[in-house]
Amino acid sequence: MLFSSLLFLFVFLPFVLALYYISPWRIKNLILFLSSLIFYAWGEPVYIVIMLLSTITDYSFGLLLSRPKLSAVQRKWIVVCSVVVNLGLLSYFKYADFLILNVNELLGTNIPLTELPLPIGISFYTFQSMSYIIDVYRGTAKAQRNWIDFGTFVALFPQLVAGPIIQYNTIAEQLRKRSVNIEKFAEGVRRFTIGLAKKVLLANNIGLLWDTISRSDLDTMPVLTAWLGIIAFAFQIYFDFSGYSDMAIGLGLMFGFQFNENFNKPYTAQSITDFWRRWHISLSSWFRDYVYIPLGGNRRGLGIQLRNILVVWILTGIWHGASWNFLLWGLYFGVILIIEKWWGLRLLSRLPRFVRHIYALLLILIGWVLFTFDQLPMVRGYLQAMMGFNHQPLLDNTTLYFAYTNAILIIVLVIASMPRKQPTKHETRHLLSLVWYGLLFFLSVAYLVDATFNPFLYFRF
Repeated sequence: MLFSSLLFLFVFLPFVLALYYISPWRIKNLILFLSSLIFYAWGEPVYIVIMLLSTITDYSFGLLLSRPKLSAVQRKWIVVCSVVVNLGLLSYFKYADFLILNVNELLGTNIPLTELPLPIGISFYTFQSMSYIIDVYRGTAKAQRNWIDFGTFVALFPQLVAGPIIQYNTIAEQLRKRSVNIEKFAEGVRRFTIGLAKKVLLANNIGLLWDTISRSDLDTMPVLTAWLGIIAFAFQIYFDFSGYSDMAIGLGLMFGFQFNENFNKPYTAQSITDFWRRWHISLSSWFRDYVYIPLGGNRRGLGIQLRNILVVWILTGIWHGASWNFLLWGLYFGVILIIEKWWGLRLLSRLPRFVRHIYALLLILIGWVLFTFDQLPMVRGYLQAMMGFNHQPLLDNTTLYFAYTNAILIIVLVIASMPRKQPTKHETRHLLSLVWYGLLFFLSVAYLVDATFNPFLYFRF
């Protein structure tokens, strides 16, 4: 799906950009909306109806909320109805079979599964659409009366498939008025190229190592092979997802939109609290603004705050997928964040920086084991291999082979994960810079066309 979508994008994008730039302002959003529908229909020709249903529903609820004579109770019921519709659609497609499987196992029934494929991007555009209704209800945004503008917000193809999640109040003004200049367009091309290179040159290649190790026999896996494998997965998921976010941000800039950043060098974190300020920032911000703060946040004492953290992280785990490992993953980080909030951060502040960094990385890597295996016996088996509980040696010849053949790639991944100075406008226009980004783009497209291994991890969310 990613392969065909990216190739379609390379053919599709120049025509959309040309049409967008030559068109008068009054129809630019219409061009983006129709283009987004075409792009989505390329991968999901049937489920485009679901996205349109969500769009029309929340547009209508927004208009209802804008009526001046509504009582507070009526306004609350409108929001409740919107949430029920949105979460109902999301739950049916994402969680129905998981619920049926567990009911069948628990009660011995034989309820047939729906076996419906998950609509691409439904977890992202559902949250975006819900943010609009809540923002209008709170008064932080005005109801959108132009259906095309609202449809553009929900369906905007640069970030439709996998985020970042755009809250309506951060983009409402840009839907009404935005501009593109040569600097913004050039930055958009640069960010898109970086994101594409992250995905196809870095994530895909280290993903081959993880794919090989994850398919190995856990009972005979050496300790360092297991650690090397989960490190490979950590790099794969970061460069995969942050690469797509960079592409989305870059495409947005080409059309005049300024999307918020979604990653900020998460593997430099000094604690798990710090990590989640840097990883998938748009999701963390969504749950903070629409779940954590409405539950009381940190305003009602430590006990309520810790409860709210746990609720948020249970929901965060479930959001990622219909599987027990995701619930366990959410609980895992929720408990760690509670410990850090309670007393852990005070203790960490007394430790050297490198110790804090190692602490965070170890817990993050264990978390990725919970995240990547949807079968709990596989989670247990891989953790046992990492800890040496399967009674295997520290390393073997295969471990050395994996390390030797991937050493240069891993060094590049480490360097690319570290903070670096952002280029100035002058530097991005420098001839060597242009050659560098041109080479990255050429290599990325060549690899994409030729590659047989091209997964996209966040498609399943």
